[in-house]
Amino acid sequence: MKTVAIVGVGLIGGSFALALRAAGFAGKIIGVSSPDAVRAAIERGIIDEALPLADAAAQADLIYLARPIEGILSVLDDLDAYVKPGTLITDAGSTKEAICARATEKIHRARFVGGHPMAGKEARGAAEAEASLFRGRPYILTSPSAELEARIASFGARIVIMSAEQHDVLVAFTSHLPQLISTALAASIGTEPEAARVAGPAAMDLTRLAMSPYEIWRDIFATNATNIDAALSVFIAKLEHLRSALSNAQLEREFENAAAAARLLRNMENP
Repeated sequence: MKTVAIVGVGLIGGSFALALRAAGFAGKIIGVSSPDAVRAAIERGIIDEALPLADAAAQADLIYLARPIEGILSVLDDLDAYVKPGTLITDAGSTKEAICARATEKIHRARFVGGHPMAGKEARGAAEAEASLFRGRPYILTSPSAELEARIASFGARIVIMSAEQHDVLVAFTSHLPQLISTALAASIGTEPEAARVAGPAAMDLTRLAMSPYEIWRDIFATNATNIDAALSVFIAKLEHLRSALSNAQLEREFENAAAAARLLRNMENP
């Protein structure tokens, strides 16, 4: 692999490029993004040059799509006309069914593997990119690819292979539901004007995600609404059960079960 094109040189795309460099990639990295984004990426040494999509895709051996979901879908509509036969294409979209379906429909000359790094920050842009962003984090792929897996493993990420459908079900619980919970909690606390005066670490930790801009989440909600609705139903039922258990012994059992589930999450993160 000699040339990589990063389509969307922001936090994730920029971090992918930096991780490649840190793992020893010595080839050319081309950026496809807005003028401000590619300027910042060139200044930081994230990319070597900026080109339009058609020119970048014609050179690339690996194309990394790191735009928002609708942007990825739009690129997939046209990308097959530009790529070299056999080019490896992957993405970093937060939902997978819609993207993988579009790739199956539109990509014929290249190989497509859906991807989703479970990593990020509240801050955005190439200025926030880090080579270590994926280290120790799950990195989901929708099908095996020895070449891509080797690259991602070199970042220190934990590779998880599953179908696009299973991915969207699971991240509805582990990513999309937490965002909505944080949003609802912050909005609830906001109804009590004096609450900020006594808010401690618990309130700060649990409302951190509420600062995420809606534009990041709009496409996620649009492409995974059914699974998110199902996750919300489970969560609302749990809340109703906790409400009913406030004055009886069942509440202790719920705390114990939840603590065990929370420990399991942390054991998976640090095996």
